[in-house]
Amino acid sequence: MNSLSIDRLRRYAVARTLFEPTTLGGAIERLGFVQADPIRAPARAQDLILRPRVRGYRAADLEREYPRLAIDEEYFVNYGFMPHAHVAFLHPRRSRLRRDSRAERRVAALLEFARERGEVHPRAAAAHFAHGRVTNLWGGASSATTQLLDRMHYQGLLRVARRDNGIRIYAARTAPPGSGAERASAALRRSQAESLIALIVRLYAPLPAASLTALVAMLRHAAPQLRGELTRALARARQLLAHTVSEGITWYWPPDETPHDLARDAAAPPPQSVRLLAPFDPLVWDRRRFERFWGWTYRFEAYTPVSRRKLGYYALPLLWRDRVIGWGNLSVADGRLAADVGYVTGKPPRGRAFRTELEAELDRVAAFLGLSQAATD
Repeated sequence: MNSLSIDRLRRYAVARTLFEPTTLGGAIERLGFVQADPIRAPARAQDLILRPRVRGYRAADLEREYPRLAIDEEYFVNYGFMPHAHVAFLHPRRSRLRRDSRAERRVAALLEFARERGEVHPRAAAAHFAHGRVTNLWGGASSATTQLLDRMHYQGLLRVARRDNGIRIYAARTAPPGSGAERASAALRRSQAESLIALIVRLYAPLPAASLTALVAMLRHAAPQLRGELTRALARARQLLAHTVSEGITWYWPPDETPHDLARDAAAPPPQSVRLLAPFDPLVWDRRRFERFWGWTYRFEAYTPVSRRKLGYYALPLLWRDRVIGWGNLSVADGRLAADVGYVTGKPPRGRAFRTELEAELDRVAAFLGLSQAATD
């Protein structure tokens, strides 16, 4: 077992997660999963996550390039994008549909409709089948056909071929992942469970033990057929993953990584750079780890009543060197980027270096959005 301080673990997390910018496909391959969110403030979460990791990335490049990339939209610990190769780890999922002849007939008809059309827009399918309206998870009314398409996507019968103004356009899979003779293989299920946990660790490392357990529990929605295997695979992972104990907490990371090499010497100053991160960026996603690393509580407040917000509707964590010292709320007005920046201490760091780097980061965000930058508030 290696012995690492919180300082080294924090620098290791920053160094491994904010890697040198690469191609769009290369960044998604390295991350293994990119969480998606529909809110644009000032851009969708997936674009904000990819921005610092992809050379010359512009907002919505992922949506534009998706059809030519070897990736899929999938349900993982959250909904997002992952390489084709990882999709098979999640299937065959148990059906979320009621086992009755009516539901099965609807699925068969929709699948045939998708095969005939090649691509299916939910509105076109809803107009053709007229399945009516149903109550959705939020208590509102949704198209029954659209909901059925979503369930068929979850089952692996359909994949997202592309997006049209943010709307998922579906296509039938020629062979659903995990179908065939391997369906009942115990060895396959074990391998799938171990691969999914390895993906989690590679994405969010270094992980506190409690966070690793919580993430594996979230996988039980992504792969309900692996519930028992995930429990056993987690027990094996705790023995096989590289780990250390720091301040009474066990931390885990991939066995092929060496934090001492990735993290700079604790006595040396970290790189002087500013980054505004997505609320779901792998570096800040784990709120338990966030508090350990940076000593304050970050909340995503988009769904919090205005009167109870402390940071803002879509506050982006602000990383300076290897510390998250505040947050920024960005907006677009008259074709220009406006930034309202707040700090945990109530004031920004002293010195010209921080001001220069913050301005450079806002320039990068403006270029990413295709805008001019405005002054910070």
